[in-house]
Amino acid sequence: MKHKKLFVFLFIIFIMLLGISIYLYINSKPMKNTETKTSNKEEVETKSLTIVDENSRTRNYAIMINNHAQARINHAGLQDAYIVYEAIVEGGLTRMMAIFKDKEIARIGSVRSARHYFLDYVLENDAIYVHFGWSPQAQNDIGALQIDNINGLYDNIFWRDTTLGVAYEHTAFTSMENIKKFAQNKGYRTTSNQELLLNYNVEKVDISKREEAIIANNIDIVYSSYITTSYVYDVQNKVYLRFVNGEEHMTVDENKIPTQITAKNIIIADMNNYSIDNYGRQTLENIGTGKGYYITNGYALPIVWTKSARNSQTIYTYLDGTEIEVNDGNTYIQLHPSNQIVNIS
Repeated sequence: MKHKKLFVFLFIIFIMLLGISIYLYINSKPMKNTETKTSNKEEVETKSLTIVDENSRTRNYAIMINNHAQARINHAGLQDAYIVYEAIVEGGLTRMMAIFKDKEIARIGSVRSARHYFLDYVLENDAIYVHFGWSPQAQNDIGALQIDNINGLYDNIFWRDTTLGVAYEHTAFTSMENIKKFAQNKGYRTTSNQELLLNYNVEKVDISKREEAIIANNIDIVYSSYITTSYVYDVQNKVYLRFVNGEEHMTVDENKIPTQITAKNIIIADMNNYSIDNYGRQTLENIGTGKGYYITNGYALPIVWTKSARNSQTIYTYLDGTEIEVNDGNTYIQLHPSNQIVNIS
């Protein structure tokens, strides 16, 4: 009996020691971290531009757009261009050049003839130039500068829409599919390593806090007694509605459904212009430096533009010399006669 009690006592002691050992062992191990760990492999959301793919090596296409009143009421494809230039031509009218990159657009036009100073902006975008006809100056310079071009006088990528009820010269249209096929068959280079012209920012560019900023809800850009281009700020959608001579400037899609053209960014570059022949054809003093404005999100800032050569990219800077950043969105570059008026209010 005595031995049995001793055995029970020792057994209890053993169980207690075993329990203490297990407890100490468990608590000596580091506790498992139940919180989510961060590591270099964690997915980080990155933003990218919506207006153009900065990493794309696709070459630009620069297409001359007719801005005669009969053509303007049938404009097609302009809202899909990420940059559009507008400049004075003979007769006090303007002509536009739309820059396209990776978008597939089924109807673009109407397409009109080349002018030599637009070539400087073809070059700064490393673009293939699409036009229907040319001035003598443009014909000479396209050859001299060896610009890859597609000309409706000789190259069959256009169709005529004679249902529009306008003069024949305002009826030439094309598509990106036609343009790209022809460019490839012609052996033109279709890729580019050139950086984009403008300095885009995926975040909102807010210029309202800068000292020189002025409110810009209404902009009138006078080209001549025949053409005034205007913009009205749409506060809700944060874009500018475009007007010509007080009328809504419309563009249609491939189904001819119209919408008013809008712009996220507007750049005004003032420069001298003058006539160079008996037809009143113009030239621009666009090599050098000049003044202008950058306009976005309801505000405008005075800027300086600099272009050192025909094939160099124009640099747009604030008055302190800092290169401007533009908002993610399409941009209208208004090459504006310096002897005409710009009203911003």
